[in-house]
Formats: sequence, C-alpha cells, structure tokens
Amino acid sequence: IKSTCIDLGKAVKGLVVFSPELEEVATGALTNKTPGPWMKASYPSLKPMLSYYGDFIDRMKFMQKWIRDGIPFMFWFSCYFFQQAFLTGVLQNFARSGKI
Repeated sequence: IKSTCIDLGKAVKGLVVFSPELEEVATGALTNKTPGPWMKASYPSLKPMLSYYGDFIDRMKFMQKWIRDGIPFMFWFSCYFFQQAFLTGVLQNFARSGKI
C-alpha cells in the first residue's frame, strides 16, 4: 500500500510512468473503491477505500503496539485475518502452560 501511494504521487508529478497497477489505484482513489492490487496483498474487505485505509491503519497500530509492549491484556478479535488460527494458538499456549 505504501509503495503504491508513493509511486502514485510520483506518477501524478510525471516522475514515473503510470502502470496499469497505478492506474487502478488512482481510479480507486477517485471513486473510493479499494484497488485490486491492494486486495491481492491484504485481508478481504468490502469497505470503500477510505474506510478500508482507516481500518488498515488501526490494525497496523494494534500489531505494532503488541510488538512494542508485549502481549496485550485484551485482543481485538476482528483484527485478525484468520481468527481460527489465532484461537488454535491460544488453545495450544493454554495447553502447554497447564501441561495438558
């Protein structure tokens, strides 16, 4: 997401050639639809681009805080791309700690 936004800014200034990927990102920005190149590398979402971007930033902040401050007391469950894997990990950690 970051690199396509930077490249889009350069393309608008005429420093980089508009590729089909950048064209799709630009169209998404103008129509408030999440671009395909972003969706290929991200979690599934039906949100419009502005809401998607805000949600993406919130998820990133949550993960960065987790890395910086350690395991949180409460988890934002919908933040995870694959919740079943998270729950499996929680169960495995609990079983290991209790020698089950």
